[in-house]
Amino acid sequence: MPESCEWNWVFDLSNQHKVISMKPSKKVALAIMASLSASGSCLAGEDIDKKVAHARAAAPAFISADATIVVNGKVVVEGSNGWTCMPDTMPDDGAAMCSDGMWMKMMGALTSKKDFAADGVGISYMLLGDPGAGVSNSDPYHPDPKSAADYVETGPHLMIIVPKELLKGITNDPKVGGPYVMWGDTPYAHIMVPVADVE
Repeated sequence: MPESCEWNWVFDLSNQHKVISMKPSKKVALAIMASLSASGSCLAGEDIDKKVAHARAAAPAFISADATIVVNGKVVVEGSNGWTCMPDTMPDDGAAMCSDGMWMKMMGALTSKKDFAADGVGISYMLLGDPGAGVSNSDPYHPDPKSAADYVETGPHLMIIVPKELLKGITNDPKVGGPYVMWGDTPYAHIMVPVADVE
């Protein structure tokens, strides 16, 4: 397994042109990761294996086994099914996720603060949940999410992007139980579908 380095994340997608020859899902994944500035020590061997296992645990094995794995901004496993798994959503938060191409496009728009409109369905799995790494349910750019009035942590769940008109009638209140809309008044609105309680 190749070594990888710790990264300090800086949201700047100016390097997207460097990956234009790659498949769409990998191109978007690396465009997001290419925005990050590297520093710190490198990880190798057992540490990378643990990160890969953690990333794969975010989705059912029939998806994650053939997914591209990105650790600290670097592809460490080449996938074949169009899915991308990462051990962290934000640096070192441990909130592993596995996402399809549509979801990765949305993440690219989110990190660059660009508009996004779904023209189909996008899916992301977070079957380990996001304990300790929650967000504001209304504002993806909240400067201190844990102090937000609508801060939310979700147990194991999946997230679904659909064209925005299909979100009508779904609550944006995560406390009522069942699916709810996150970031509903932004271009990055999606459905959160809890599948187990927060531990």
